Amino acid sequence: MTGSTSNRLQGKVALVTGAAKGIGAGIAKEFAAAGASVVVNYASDAVRAQKVVSDIRDGGGTAVAAQGDVSVSGDVERVFDEAVRTYGRLDVVVNNAGVWHTEPIEAATQEHISHQLSVNVLGPILTIQEALKHFGPDGGSIINVGSLDSARAFPGMSVYAATKGAVDALTRVLAAELGPRGIRVNTLAPGAVETEGIRAVDFIGSDAEKVMIENTPLGRLGQPEDLAKVAVFFASDDAGWVTGERLTASGGLRS
Repeated sequence: MTGSTSNRLQGKVALVTGAAKGIGAGIAKEFAAAGASVVVNYASDAVRAQKVVSDIRDGGGTAVAAQGDVSVSGDVERVFDEAVRTYGRLDVVVNNAGVWHTEPIEAATQEHISHQLSVNVLGPILTIQEALKHFGPDGGSIINVGSLDSARAFPGMSVYAATKGAVDALTRVLAAELGPRGIRVNTLAPGAVETEGIRAVDFIGSDAEKVMIENTPLGRLGQPEDLAKVAVFFASDDAGWVTGERLTASGGLRS
């Protein structure tokens, strides 16, 4: 844990979906460094999720792992029940779990389309519905992890971009709907971030990576901790007057 956001989330309980790796793991660790008790949700990779929990605990933080597929309502209910049973409250939810397929639109199979819609759109909706049952009288903070792809035209990402556009719309509408209950809803939209996912498709070291870096004013790929620090802001009382916003964290990359 970095300790760079020390105590900004002291006393809060946060649930981060898809937190076994990548951006989710980075957010979980940074939240714990900022003083939050963290629920590390994962769909299938128990080993990686437990490693995130161990890293947090080794750094003096508090965390538990909770298995559940965000696109399955019964799983979502169980994860939230575990969170509240363990920590007694809930203050922050990060909808980070997501999947993507890169392919021309004519090659997009119904299976790939349904998978992305289920995890990227249905997942946040189910998670938010459940969160509303557990937030206290002071409200809470919902952070939806979107993508730069919802606002740019990148060939091969049409279905994924559509799902993240839906996330942007969900944030805007729910910020208005839930604001009177003290619940803030914001979108964190990453640009290119070095994660296990892009390493697995041999993006690192490729010509595509070089072009991406050349088009990024800050001259590098993002790291999970870059996004995590922004998430801490959204979750903290410092953002108490911020809702319905989409914050792009991309190193300046726009297209």
